[in-house]
Amino acid sequence: MASLKALKIRINSVKSTQKITKAMKMVAAAKLRRAQEAAQAGRPYAERLEAVVSSLSRQLAGGAGVSPLLSGTGKDQVHLLVVATSERGLAGAFNTNIVRAARRKAEELTAQGKTVRFYLAGKKGRVLKRFYPNAILADHELGGHKVLGFQQARAVADDLLARYAAGDFDVAHLFYAKFVSALVQEPVGRQIIPVAVDALPGDAASPATSGGAVVEYEPDEESILADLLPRNVAIQVFRAMLENAASEQGSRMNAMDNATRNAGDMINRLSIQYNRTRQAAITTELVEIISGAEAL
Repeated sequence: MASLKALKIRINSVKSTQKITKAMKMVAAAKLRRAQEAAQAGRPYAERLEAVVSSLSRQLAGGAGVSPLLSGTGKDQVHLLVVATSERGLAGAFNTNIVRAARRKAEELTAQGKTVRFYLAGKKGRVLKRFYPNAILADHELGGHKVLGFQQARAVADDLLARYAAGDFDVAHLFYAKFVSALVQEPVGRQIIPVAVDALPGDAASPATSGGAVVEYEPDEESILADLLPRNVAIQVFRAMLENAASEQGSRMNAMDNATRNAGDMINRLSIQYNRTRQAAITTELVEIISGAEAL
């Protein structure tokens, strides 16, 4: 049985930890609202850009002189999994779920005989190095920026496009956590290079979105698509960063709330044990005093 001193030290230690987790919960809750608003504000632009790219891609698919970002490299052998995670931990299962989704996709592609490589955007994705030590193509840190903006997404997108042009991979998939609510963050994996026309939602050329109207582009579809395709990659990466930022804060808030409650339960259990141990010590001392008095 632990001594009274050891129990008292343990109780004080848990109380200190509880104060930290409670403070972290409050900080995450304060950051969550701003991150959630940013993620929700970025969705319409990203979705509409996908719709425009989808419309143009359907018109130009199979044509001569089409950008490789649309037509692909002509091969489907090397797949790059871009895993976007956070720079910090203590966010519950947020990073674990993203990594698990990427690993599931990697196992599926490997079973099909494909070559899988990883592009890590965020420190917490480095856990993949333990499972795929020779498949890490790049490790892009984002910790040097206090607030992530479009410039950081553009840097990642430019690096991806340069590696694609150099022939380092044939297909790129982006993995991140879509923010649904403070309690739910859904891991998402989607193909971003080349453009997956059939998988894009909200096709602008469909009657559901354009009402059957004929859309004319100036100067021409090829020129517009050549500018939009690289921009679309950067926007999708930026969208992933915004969704991750909101999901991270929501997951951290829940994790710290659970940790605070667990610390409270532990304090109660330790306090009961401390009181029982103290009572037993006092009873033992009283018995010894009474026994000594009777002996006299």
